[in-house]
Amino acid sequence: MCPLRWSDMDAYQHVNNVVYLRYLEEARVDWMFRRASEAGVEGFATFGTVVAKHEIEYKRPLVYRPEPVRVEVWVTAIATAKFTVAYEVRDDEQVYAIASSVLVPFDIAGGYPRRLSPMEKDYLGEYYTPAAA
Repeated sequence: MCPLRWSDMDAYQHVNNVVYLRYLEEARVDWMFRRASEAGVEGFATFGTVVAKHEIEYKRPLVYRPEPVRVEVWVTAIATAKFTVAYEVRDDEQVYAIASSVLVPFDIAGGYPRRLSPMEKDYLGEYYTPAAA
């Protein structure tokens, strides 16, 4: 759940497009660091992962309100050295945006891309749903 802040809105009185990236980041970091760590998968947090690409399709305006929005996260593609995460920013009644991110496992200390470990692949596989054609 992502709380909305008054400052998230722009001059057009809806949540600014840049803020959606923060919502996605908060959900992704929770999923890749906290939840993965709880599942015994430490590679994402220990070594690192970088974003190679984002795509966002805005479905309807989101305006400030006291209730948070939910950001649902799942995996649509897994390769040797990259994977794609999909998102929906929504509440129980509406979908405000759909998005995806291509993520690359990265060795932060060494400064180079790396391959997914078998544990990381297994973790991602638990959230895998193929992308719609």
